[in-house]
Amino acid sequence: METIKLNNGLEMPLLGFGVFQIPDENECEQAVLDALETGYRLIDTARSYTNEEAVGRAIRKSGVPREEIFLTTKLWIEDAGYESTLAAVDEALERLQIDYIDLYLIHQPYGDVYGSWRAMEELNKEGKLKAIGVSNFHSDRLVDLILHNDVTPAVNQIETHPFYQRKEDHAVMEEYGVVHESWAPFAEGKDDIFNNKTLVEIGKKYDKTAAQVILRWLTQNNIVAIPKSVHKDRIEQNFNSQDFTLSEEDMNRISELNEGQSLFFDHRDPEMVKRLSGVSIADREQQKK
Repeated sequence: METIKLNNGLEMPLLGFGVFQIPDENECEQAVLDALETGYRLIDTARSYTNEEAVGRAIRKSGVPREEIFLTTKLWIEDAGYESTLAAVDEALERLQIDYIDLYLIHQPYGDVYGSWRAMEELNKEGKLKAIGVSNFHSDRLVDLILHNDVTPAVNQIETHPFYQRKEDHAVMEEYGVVHESWAPFAEGKDDIFNNKTLVEIGKKYDKTAAQVILRWLTQNNIVAIPKSVHKDRIEQNFNSQDFTLSEEDMNRISELNEGQSLFFDHRDPEMVKRLSGVSIADREQQKK
């Protein structure tokens, strides 16, 4: 498995396994076991996925040495702030039953992210968090955090797929030494991505599926991908996406699929900020009284 070097020297696998939308603990545990058996060594979870315990059990049952696994989890909005983040990390370690987290991300750019970042910088120095980063930060928020803190985020995990390629964001991340990581590499199947004519045609040239072409396109662009599946055959197919190289012509053809906008939601939309933060106008007015 290819790796990419983070700005603190750690090596992170370019292809990993995500567990978003696998809330059933038994199903999640089995999926992670299947992924580790297949050869994945990057596992991505989050507090808000409510499956950290299952991920931890799978890691312990797998027999894979802990030091060979690169584990990511994330801080949810309700735990933003200095003291809350310190407590949240200890709780994550307890749920996962591990001594350290390889990569810890601020999941959303809301709330007291500066307080959270100060806490994460301290825990990074202590070794509880081997690397720290962010998720869903647009370039302005990312650069603002970088310029006003000591530690530059190692990773920014953002929606990235052939229909929303984030080229400008990628350029900014490269400028500041932040690794670009994709969530929803398959756009969760939207716009019939698996049957996209261009991706299917390219796949036939290499005897690969459209999904495998997408994953190779991402990693060839030095973008970490974390596809999710609960089906062992698909887990294996996704893993077997790294044994070929797309030609420059095919990379350019995929580049032309970019529509330049999210297929999910805008993180800058005030209504979405309120929704994700669990804050309504009525709640805010009540707090003021």
